[in-house]
Amino acid sequence: QVQLVESGGGSVQAGGSLRLSCTASEYTSSSDCMGWFRQAPGKGREAVASIYRSFGVTRHADSVQGRFIISTDNAKNTVYLQMNSLKPEDTAIYYCAAGARSCPSSKPNEYNSWGQGTQVTVSS
Repeated sequence: QVQLVESGGGSVQAGGSLRLSCTASEYTSSSDCMGWFRQAPGKGREAVASIYRSFGVTRHADSVQGRFIISTDNAKNTVYLQMNSLKPEDTAIYYCAAGARSCPSSKPNEYNSWGQGTQVTVSS
């Protein structure tokens, strides 16, 4: 397992942008597959985007396709989630995850490392 530290959450108005960052403690096979998930109050954990860092292969949920982009800077061992055209329904705690064996993966139970979460609030 790797340690993950997230940053970049905050409050914005609808239509605004935020960029989340997730830095892994090391770049190994355990951190080669990483993803972002979110959980709104009273709802389950939802996949947002995932990336196979060695090959730059990505997957985005339909709900964020065209608005969010996952990317990686392997030299900095950091994965980003650029969020544009934010909507109130994007309000949630966003979690970074690593360690899935099949990649990219949208299944939270395939990841074995999780960050502490960062709050994103979008007001109308």
